[in-house]
Amino acid sequence: MRATTLHAPFDIRYTEVPDPEMTAPTDAIVKVTAACVCGSDLWNYRGENQINPGMTIGHECLGEVVAVGAAVKNVAIGDHVVVPFCHCDNTCPDCQAGVQSACRHGGFTLSGQGELSRVAQADGSLVKLDGVPDPALVPSLLALTDVMPTGWHAAVSAGVRPGSTVVVIGDGAVGLCGVLAASVMGAERVVAMSRHESRQRLATAFGATHIIAERGEDGIAAVQELTAGIGADAVLECVGTGQSMETAFQIARAGSTVGFVGAPHGVELPVRRMFVKNIGLAGGMAPVRRYLPELLDLVLEGRIDPGKVFDLTLPMDQVADAYAAMDERRAIKVALTPVG
Repeated sequence: MRATTLHAPFDIRYTEVPDPEMTAPTDAIVKVTAACVCGSDLWNYRGENQINPGMTIGHECLGEVVAVGAAVKNVAIGDHVVVPFCHCDNTCPDCQAGVQSACRHGGFTLSGQGELSRVAQADGSLVKLDGVPDPALVPSLLALTDVMPTGWHAAVSAGVRPGSTVVVIGDGAVGLCGVLAASVMGAERVVAMSRHESRQRLATAFGATHIIAERGEDGIAAVQELTAGIGADAVLECVGTGQSMETAFQIARAGSTVGFVGAPHGVELPVRRMFVKNIGLAGGMAPVRRYLPELLDLVLEGRIDPGKVFDLTLPMDQVADAYAAMDERRAIKVALTPVG
């Protein structure tokens, strides 16, 4: 098959690789019908994470089941499915505790930007759609594989409540979905910290009531002014850098919680401030399967449209251009369509 591979920093190719093979009777093979590039992929693309030359990349996809293992009972060949980026059996103690991203028998989508992908624990992971999805819904369904549940997880972890003031740090696709999540959960004020006009517009469309363009000390001061010096009731940290985490704790009110979902790079926690102000930290890798049923209903009912985060669509064999567009911030999030 053909799939996206990473060979060195900024060296993305669409190349021939071996077809994925089922390694357990609980596996399934999915033909990818829609895919996308994730902001977290950029850490690998830029060489911030270790690269194994020729490794496949891409973990967000929709697909059609083309093969199932002998133990798979809930999905069948021909089913169209949403593929959570983190696979799970949905029955182990960690899954039952709502942390499916830490499933003891799970796995991850490894060739989501390719023609075929293996899904471990197919019965627990895959969410079956009612037939071939409406093309108009595909972007929002694709967002359910990672980015929307990740934004939702930030809001849940931060304890967003009706009537609260929420600040979202990060105007990438995850941050924008965090804005949407906070709005749906009934926050009275949703503050998006964003310096980019196109992303500010989308944040407003998703329910942001205020935009703060400043960063660092100026951004902290703007939040404090907006909240009369109290700080935010909940902070969604959707970046993963040291600066974003520092800002999160500086703007969080006493007794609040920072919900973090940005993959951490170079982060040091201000433990003394956390202790003195009783500010908590919760979140991490999103347990996508936990949230999928609720979020799928919201999409199908037309209550949320997270697919708006896709502002560029390219054929999969132009995936190098997709990465460059996101790396250079010319696109918020790029959708990929199958070739041939």
